Amino acid sequence: MERLVQSRQARYDRTGRARDEIRYEKKAGKAIEPMIYLDYNASTPMDPAVREAMLPYLGEHFGNPTSSHGVGVPLRSAIDSARGQVASLLGASAGEIFFSSGGTESNNHVVKGVAFALAEKGKHIVTSSVEHPAIKNPCKFLEKLGYEISYVGVDSNGRIDPSEVAGEIRPTTILISIMHANNEVGTIQDIPEISAIAREAGVLLHTDAAQSCGKIETRVDKLGVDFLTIAGHKFYGPQGIGALYIKKGVKLDPLHHGAGHQSGIRAGTEPVAMIVGLGKAAELAEKDSDHSGVAGLRDRLYAGLCDGLGDDVVLLGHPTDRLPNTLCVGFRDRIGGEVMAKCPDVLASTGAACHSGKAKRSATLAAMDIPKAVAFGAVRLSIGRFTNEVEIDEAVGKLVTAAKGAPVHGAS
Repeated sequence: MERLVQSRQARYDRTGRARDEIRYEKKAGKAIEPMIYLDYNASTPMDPAVREAMLPYLGEHFGNPTSSHGVGVPLRSAIDSARGQVASLLGASAGEIFFSSGGTESNNHVVKGVAFALAEKGKHIVTSSVEHPAIKNPCKFLEKLGYEISYVGVDSNGRIDPSEVAGEIRPTTILISIMHANNEVGTIQDIPEISAIAREAGVLLHTDAAQSCGKIETRVDKLGVDFLTIAGHKFYGPQGIGALYIKKGVKLDPLHHGAGHQSGIRAGTEPVAMIVGLGKAAELAEKDSDHSGVAGLRDRLYAGLCDGLGDDVVLLGHPTDRLPNTLCVGFRDRIGGEVMAKCPDVLASTGAACHSGKAKRSATLAAMDIPKAVAFGAVRLSIGRFTNEVEIDEAVGKLVTAAKGAPVHGAS
């Protein structure tokens, strides 16, 4: 059977220096065919340095980090070190960082934890129409319990007007939750401006930075948030681990009830290896803060598609205020899934669901009011630390050929 395998190889960047990279291959019998991975927003490959940092805690360093004897103490020290690494990346104090199983848990914790902790003050939350399901669905859950949720819209670039957020605030509003950057089109929201509005109104503010952390600056002191979510596998760390920043002095109910781990905020024995991996990923992200190279590759990819397809490719998302690694395009009068099916060695995500031959716009593209003729052909191409020019140029050729060969549809 065909399967994907991951290998390491030395390649060369534009300066000619060898660097360790990740290559994806499709293995069918003895044939090895290179795969071009352009789905970093779905999940990044684990950085080799992260893997190396984790290995000792998958073998020789075992035990429970809450134990006070010689096996547990080193584990507690490793967790404390990782907590400091994450705090440094976010511009927070170590005591404000709480580990979780990932972005979904952290988002659920904020939405439900604030709702239950402040229920006597009010039962109204403000969020947006383009949030990740890890925010939208907890809000829908709360609606069943009598809470009211206001969903702020976006413009055709996916941007939220902060004044519309202000217009939704009521005396009973207890939380505003607006994502930092959209996972599909990459549009970045003006969180500092929304923060100023929240502060004036005395309302808590959360931002889901799972997609932005490691790609742009996510310092809580500059964003002005009370809560911030990150996920390890979005910035070269392991899957199944994330963190939640909770501003000192802010109270919320725990999501899990158990023993008093992490100051009673998040019960459950800490997964030391995963936490160490997250800490190392945070350390690497703080050092690798110049993303101009990645942005250059993204723009090279778009320019190549425009050269090959002209007006048949449309940029989706804000032209400038978007993640440096993210390119979401619509192949006009095509269906994204059909385009990608014609170039299976380019790995990317489509922006429209297709069932029984019928396409449906994603919630984000529908909120942006993108015409169906463009939205149905949406493909998100996201690059990262291990992408190079050769792969970009190869991807351009394959995608252009695929788009030209894909069936042409009328919007319906």
